[in-house]
Amino acid sequence: MPYRLLDAETYEIDEDILLESIEVLAIKDPMPSDGACVFTGRVAFWLGKEPFDDGKGHVLLPEVPLAVCDKTAGAFERMNNPLLRAPASTWHYAGGGCC
Repeated sequence: MPYRLLDAETYEIDEDILLESIEVLAIKDPMPSDGACVFTGRVAFWLGKEPFDDGKGHVLLPEVPLAVCDKTAGAFERMNNPLLRAPASTWHYAGGGCC
């Protein structure tokens, strides 16, 4: 949701800048041995015909996005599996999540 407009004239910038709000949520959980989960809007896609289970609590259905933290996305990328994709961060988050 927009919360402020920085106009070009007042702030001597090339064009107006619309500032949008973000929601931040912190939950106190024990720290996983492999580090904290940070969500930046990443999702993972499985392009196989059958569901994919990484054995660590993540089950991906064919062609259905699954919200994942950066740590999990990185682990998926290191698998070098052409059927497993984890595109770059969108910086938007609409629920879900892993870990």
